[in-house]
Amino acid sequence: MIVSRTPFRVTLGGGGTDLPSYYEKFGGFIFSFGISKYMYVSVNTPAVDDYIRLKYSKSEKVLDYKKLEHEIARACLEKANILSKIEISSIADIPAGSGLGSSSVYTVGLLNALFTHKKEYLSLKVLAEMACEIEMDILKKPMGKQDQYLAAFSGFTVMEIKKNGEVNNYQLDINQSVIKELNRNIMIFYTGKQRLNKGILSEQDRSTKNQKKTVLDSLHYIKDSGYKILEIVKSENIHQLGEMFDQHWQYKKKLSSGVSNKRFDAIYDIAKKNGAQGGKISGAGGGGFFTFYCEKNHHQLRKAMNAEGLIELDYNFDFDGSKIVSNHT
Repeated sequence: MIVSRTPFRVTLGGGGTDLPSYYEKFGGFIFSFGISKYMYVSVNTPAVDDYIRLKYSKSEKVLDYKKLEHEIARACLEKANILSKIEISSIADIPAGSGLGSSSVYTVGLLNALFTHKKEYLSLKVLAEMACEIEMDILKKPMGKQDQYLAAFSGFTVMEIKKNGEVNNYQLDINQSVIKELNRNIMIFYTGKQRLNKGILSEQDRSTKNQKKTVLDSLHYIKDSGYKILEIVKSENIHQLGEMFDQHWQYKKKLSSGVSNKRFDAIYDIAKKNGAQGGKISGAGGGGFFTFYCEKNHHQLRKAMNAEGLIELDYNFDFDGSKIVSNHT
């Protein structure tokens, strides 16, 4: 049995500029970090038959891989040329629709396990690009390249995306004292609302292609602020992150009508009144997790968010990326 472990991610800056509709005209920039919450994907060869068994929130059993309902699993099996006699199951620390890149985490983790099963070991770069190809080109999902790269590499990853889609990425080397301070001050809370980002991203994608001024201006600002956030972390003046998060939130809400709502606006206001200097919603928005920057009154913010029904996510940073944690063949 092969078991892969792949981390989820949280974006610090540049989110949304990794979609082709933006980077093909202006180039994209992303600064994100991986967290110690994971998707585990196991791959095994059944002993007595040729069925494909797939277990996730549902359970599927087919002889023809093309009959699988799970489109990502179907595409990954085809890419790996494993078309029969395989059993796949997955479990995750974070629910789907949370805005932390779950579909790409699954894609990267499954590809890693399948190719390891074949004794073909892919580099993290190849793994990330293969996942991008499956989700963006084959399945035509309205998404960018951030999630696949963060799932593969993790750490504090910086991505420069050229107009031709080529990605230059590296992991930022950060002082351990700064890492501890970031872990203490970046507080993440689950809203309890799951939402697929497809509709929000589709709206943003259409607006970008149509060169809607408010959306383009917001994306330009988000990219510029991403560079500033990177410099803030590199200079170790991380107390400035709160103000940057707050400004980012105001611009992100202009990308789509689905990013926020009255409930989330109220939560944000309550957070700011109880110690948060600024915050952002995970992924495209509309649900998932709120990430706040809070240097003081951590207990007060926790108490206020708990009173609103939000659950704090206890996490550390992950620096391993997608890896094989069990290999018994």
